[in-house]
Amino acid sequence: METLTLLAQGFAVAATPENLMIALIGCFLGTVVGLLPGLGPINGVAILLPIAFAMKLPPESALILLCAVYAGCEYGGRISAILLNVPGDAGAVMTTLDGYPLAKKGLAGPALSMSAVASFTGAMVATLGIVAFAPLLAEWAIAFGPAEYFVLMVLALSCLGGLVGDSLPKAMIACLIGLLLSTVGIDSNSGVYRFTFDMLHLADGIPFIVIVIGLFAVSEILLMLQSLHANPEPIALSGRLMFNLKEFMLAKWTMLRSAVAGFFIGVLPGAGATIASAMCYASECRMAGKDHQFGEGDMRGVAAPEAANNASANGSLVPMLTLGVPGSGTTAVMMGALTLYNITPGPTLFQDQPVIVWGLIASLFIANVMLLVMNIPLIRVFVKFLSIPVWLLVPGVAAISMVGVYAVHGNTFDLIVGVLVGALGYALRVMNFPIAPFILGFVLGDMMEQNLRRALSISNGEIGVLFSSPIAIGLWVAAIAMLVGPRVARMLDSRRAVAQA
Repeated sequence: METLTLLAQGFAVAATPENLMIALIGCFLGTVVGLLPGLGPINGVAILLPIAFAMKLPPESALILLCAVYAGCEYGGRISAILLNVPGDAGAVMTTLDGYPLAKKGLAGPALSMSAVASFTGAMVATLGIVAFAPLLAEWAIAFGPAEYFVLMVLALSCLGGLVGDSLPKAMIACLIGLLLSTVGIDSNSGVYRFTFDMLHLADGIPFIVIVIGLFAVSEILLMLQSLHANPEPIALSGRLMFNLKEFMLAKWTMLRSAVAGFFIGVLPGAGATIASAMCYASECRMAGKDHQFGEGDMRGVAAPEAANNASANGSLVPMLTLGVPGSGTTAVMMGALTLYNITPGPTLFQDQPVIVWGLIASLFIANVMLLVMNIPLIRVFVKFLSIPVWLLVPGVAAISMVGVYAVHGNTFDLIVGVLVGALGYALRVMNFPIAPFILGFVLGDMMEQNLRRALSISNGEIGVLFSSPIAIGLWVAAIAMLVGPRVARMLDSRRAVAQA
C-alpha cells in the first residue's frame, strides 16, 4: 500500500500542467533525435542537460524532461531502421533484420505500428517492474561480477551465432571482424597503442557512430545505386498503416516475453539494450521453430527487439536510482543531472528524495502513453519516406549520415573511415555475410575485454574464475546450448526423415 501511495504522489508531481508540457516536448525531441542515424539517446540527453539546467528547472522537472527524451529516442531509433535499414542506435540494429524486409514488402506502416506498440509494451512492463521490484533487483544485480558479465556477453554472441543456420562460419567471421575493430586505440590498462598505424585519429578507437553509419547507411547507399542501375521495381505500399488482428495475435506473447526478459537484462549495469534485443530476438526465432520468416519480414522479428530494448532502457534506471551505478551510458549522463542539483543517487535516494524518484517513475508512465499516441498518427508521415525517389533519397541519406559522422569529432578523418567501413559492409552484404554479428562483436568487444581482464586480475590469472559461480556456469551452459542446440536438432530431424524414408 505504501508503494501505491508514493506512486500516487508521484503522479501528482508528474501530472502538473508544466511537467506534462515538459514531458510532451521531451517526447517529441527524443523521437526526432532517435530517428536521425548516429545521434541516439546519449547525445539527445547530453545536449538537453545543460539547457535544462540553464532554464533553472526544478530537479523533478529536469529529470522528467531527460527521461522523456530518453524514452523518445528509444521509440525513434526504429523509424530509420525500418524505413532505411539504418538503425538510429545500437539497440535498433536487430530491428533492421525484419523491419526493412517488411518495408520492402510494402508493409512499412504495419511494421512501424507494431514496433510502436511493442516499444510501449516493453516500456510499461519495465516501469511496472521498477515500481514493484527496484530494491530487490538492485541486490540481484550486485551478484554479477566481472566473470559473470564476460560470460553474459559470450551468451549474447552465441545467441546471434545460433540464428544464422548454415551460415555459422560467415557469422563467426563477421563477429571476429567486429571484435578486432573494437581493439583499435589505446589499451586502457597498459597505455599501448593498438592497431592505430601511427594515426593519432585512431588513438581513441573507431567511434560506434562511424561503424554503424558505414556498415548500414553507406553500404545501403551502394546497394541502392546497384539496384538503381539494375532498374528495379519501386517499393509498393500496401495502403495499410496499422497491423491487423492476426499479426497482433501472432506477436502478443513475443512482446510480453521480450519485455520481461529485456527488463531483467537492463537491470544489469552495462548490459544495455544491445544485448537485450539480440538475446530476445534469438530466443523468439528459436521458439518459432520452422514456421517463421525471421530475417525475411516477420512481425515478431520487429516486436521482440523493440519490446526488449525499450524495457532494457527503463530497466537501466534501477541500478542508477537504487545503487548510484549507471545502468547505461545514457543513465550515466542522467546521474550527472542529479549531481548538478546536489542529489546523490543510491540506496537512500528513495527515502531522502521521494518526490523526485516517484515523480520520475510516474512520468515514465505518462511519457510512454504520450509517445504511443504521438507515434501512431505520425506513421502516415513516416511512410512517405518510401515515396521519395531514389535519386533524391540516396543523397539525402548520405548527407544526414555524413553530418552524423562528422559531428563526433569534427574532423574529416572519420568521414574517410566511415566510407571505408561502408565499402567493407557492402562487400560483406554482397557475399551474404550477416551484419548483425559484426555490430554486436564491435559493441561488446571492449566490455568483454575489460571484464575478462578484471576477472583475471581478481583471480591472479586463474582462468577458473570464469567457471567459479553458479551464475557463470549457468550462463556457459546456456551459451553452449544456444550455439549447439539448433544444429543437433537439425541432425536429429534429418536422421528421423531418413529413417522414415
